[in-house]
Amino acid sequence: MSVQPRFSQRRRKPVPEEEESEFFEKVVHINRCSKVVKGGRRFSFAALVVVGDQNGRVGYGYGKAQMVPDAIRKGTEQARKAMKLYLLCGDTIPHQVHGKADGGRVFLRPARPGTGIIAGGGVRAVLEAVGIKNILSKSMGSSNHLAVVTATIQGLQQLRTAEVISAIRGEEVKGMSMVSSTVLPSPSEPVDNSSGSTVTSPSDIKK
Repeated sequence: MSVQPRFSQRRRKPVPEEEESEFFEKVVHINRCSKVVKGGRRFSFAALVVVGDQNGRVGYGYGKAQMVPDAIRKGTEQARKAMKLYLLCGDTIPHQVHGKADGGRVFLRPARPGTGIIAGGGVRAVLEAVGIKNILSKSMGSSNHLAVVTATIQGLQQLRTAEVISAIRGEEVKGMSMVSSTVLPSPSEPVDNSSGSTVTSPSDIKK
């Protein structure tokens, strides 16, 4: 005679695993706001989120809610809807730009391979999300996180490649290689002019 268990064994539903997002997501800042009411204080939260595919597309969102997870979710949804494609030059930018939005002012300058991302805060979050790996930057205005992120995005909107400028002017414009334009030979090195190209030395720049 078999003894039946006292409690029926229930089948537990497998917990669904969180799907890894194909986008790079980073929470830049979470702001807490309190409102004084009759029964005490009510808190609300705002999350600034940056989302990008690390291949030239990036966007940002500002979500507000009564709870932190809801604010981050709203900010992520807004950032994904606001993603746009920006023109890059490999793993850096084609030329230097000045971005300005409200009180934020950001200066971006291309760098040669091996430099890394010289930035911090909201500027670094945007540059990592868009896929830039070598760049120099400087935040020269307000330290407000939303203003800095908006200024960085505005600076990326100013980028133009040689192909785009050629199409606008109606003539061929040759863009210089980032490595050849930043690396200059030392005065002791012999310069090979067999190809007929001219190389600018550091002494000529000072003159």
